[in-house]
Amino acid sequence: MRIILHWLILSVAIWATTIIVSGIVVNPIWVALIAGACLTLVNMFLRPVINILTLPLNILTLGIFSLFINGGILWYLGSGVIKGFSVTTYTAAFVGAVIVSVLNWIITKLLRI
Repeated sequence: MRIILHWLILSVAIWATTIIVSGIVVNPIWVALIAGACLTLVNMFLRPVINILTLPLNILTLGIFSLFINGGILWYLGSGVIKGFSVTTYTAAFVGAVIVSVLNWIITKLLRI
């Protein structure tokens, strides 16, 4: 149940990010659900491995390198992995990743998950 809730929260955050950032486009609205599912799976399985591999850089940059990793993941998903979800530039991906992270955190705290 908790995984489904995180998936829906990420989907809403992605959809809201497409309204805020002009370089991120979700063509049919239901593609945000697919992108949210992909990000949920990446966060569940790949995120721990990536965090361990980049731990020295995260320590040196006081965690700011994680934002660049999040932007890279969002750019990779939007660059052709998911049809109907496009990210034009890395700058849009970086800003979008920051907004998705902040919205995800706010919605999670509001729902007390």
